[in-house]
Amino acid sequence: MMELEKLNFVEPVEGIEAFSTTRGQVDGRNPYSSVNLCDYVGDDALRVLDARLTLAMQLGVDLDDLVMPRQTHSCRVAVIDERFRTLDIDKQEAAHEGVDALVTKLQGLVIGVNTADCVPIVLADVRAGVIAVAHAGWRGTVGRIGEAVLKEMVRQGASPGRIQASMGPSICQECFEVGDEVVEAFDKACFDLGAIVKRNAVTGKAHIDLRAANRAVLAAAGVPVVNIAMSQHCSRCDHDRFFSARRLGIDSGRTFTAIYKQQ
Repeated sequence: MMELEKLNFVEPVEGIEAFSTTRGQVDGRNPYSSVNLCDYVGDDALRVLDARLTLAMQLGVDLDDLVMPRQTHSCRVAVIDERFRTLDIDKQEAAHEGVDALVTKLQGLVIGVNTADCVPIVLADVRAGVIAVAHAGWRGTVGRIGEAVLKEMVRQGASPGRIQASMGPSICQECFEVGDEVVEAFDKACFDLGAIVKRNAVTGKAHIDLRAANRAVLAAAGVPVVNIAMSQHCSRCDHDRFFSARRLGIDSGRTFTAIYKQQ
């Protein structure tokens, strides 16, 4: 059975589950380990398919019910509805290209994103029956992908004040060293640098708190801060459990973070 890290919300979200996969059996010679669901990072296609089949069976859903986009650090949001489900596989894949967030009201559909240091965010409005997931790297954070997701959730009937959000395993501030050009990008996007940036006293290098930056985006868009939970797992520190591109390189596996409404 695949080991899953349950994502907790501040308040109960009845009928909704969220989780992140772990690396499974770790082999120092294999940067993909035994559990990688991402099919565009250089892993063997049959291994990826086997991991997806294993997860689908464990969750009691069909393979087609695992929905994940081909991410490009964009701020594009896709809605997964009944019309989308009627498309053939080629059209579905085309609709997922360059998408970094998904929103749905469908039950039994497992929507997720793949990360290896970036921040995965799951969101839910239980009363409206709307759930969402987003991949927020530093570019997506600067572009306020969290705000884009909330706008689409509202179009589907959600209310920002009712939304519960939870962030999965991602790189911590201590590990996320960046160049000054990244700090400048956040500055130009009007982030409060004092709240998310600190400098290493020895190296002078900047370190950004991506989780805090995304919390600020969600709060500014109307989600109460008290409704936002953040994982304490750092993907780079806990690289034996979660994938880290900074630790393993780009050609490595990805952690799949998902949310679904139980049938």
